Amino acid sequence: MAKKGLGKGLDALFAEEEDKQGVLEVKLTDVMPNKNQPRKSFDEEKLAALSESIKEHGLIQPIVVTKNAEGYTIVAGERRWRAAKKAGIKKIPVIVKDYDDLAVREIALIENLQREDLNPIEEAMGYRALMDEYNLTQEEISTKLGKSRSAIANSVRLLTLDEDIQKKLIAGEITEGHARCALSVPAGVVREFFVNRIIQDGLNVRQAELLAKDLAKTPTPKSKKQQNTAYKIELERISRSLEQFLGTKVKLSGTSKKGKIEIEYYGNEDLERLLELIKRG
Repeated sequence: MAKKGLGKGLDALFAEEEDKQGVLEVKLTDVMPNKNQPRKSFDEEKLAALSESIKEHGLIQPIVVTKNAEGYTIVAGERRWRAAKKAGIKKIPVIVKDYDDLAVREIALIENLQREDLNPIEEAMGYRALMDEYNLTQEEISTKLGKSRSAIANSVRLLTLDEDIQKKLIAGEITEGHARCALSVPAGVVREFFVNRIIQDGLNVRQAELLAKDLAKTPTPKSKKQQNTAYKIELERISRSLEQFLGTKVKLSGTSKKGKIEIEYYGNEDLERLLELIKRG
């Protein structure tokens, strides 16, 4: 089918569809979510607020759907559908379109991207699905969605990060900028240490970039013994930095998950001096 119009703003696209095809009112129970919806999580607080608005004013903007054997599949508007369901609405307005699977994927992705509803991993998974299931190149996706090819490539690369780091990105513990920095750091214990440092020290992206340059020189450890050795080396490096800053002996011990810092002091005056240094950061 023709893809004309997919790169437009959704409001303009849907307005054209409504003019051409009209709006139907169908049972909410006949409408089902799209299993290929790129958005996997919904903010319950925002959903509740939208639900209250729908209770008072009704569902003003129709949901775009396609026909299936059991009823209708949502193309765009799952959040509104969920809120209407929460509000106890029995019937909802829909616009029925004859889209193929690829067009459904594209529009669902466009809708979420334009409304900034996707977290970085959901966005990357959406691009990856278009590449794997429909054999689209990054250049073709770039043209269809109005994004630069480099933005598509950088997004998809986030999926090579360890699952634990991806979860931190989804949870907002690190930003997409931090995550891209992590890609330049050797995978494994070094990258894990890098991400934990970002979170623990509250590093901004520029600070993370500088740390990544240092850690990028560290070879990726192969065995558990090598990993432990690499981590001990990193602890020693940080210990020396702290000793230079504090002007006293510092000992770090532990693992990438948990550890201990021991700072030596010599008398009450020295302890007060250290306290002032730490307060000033």
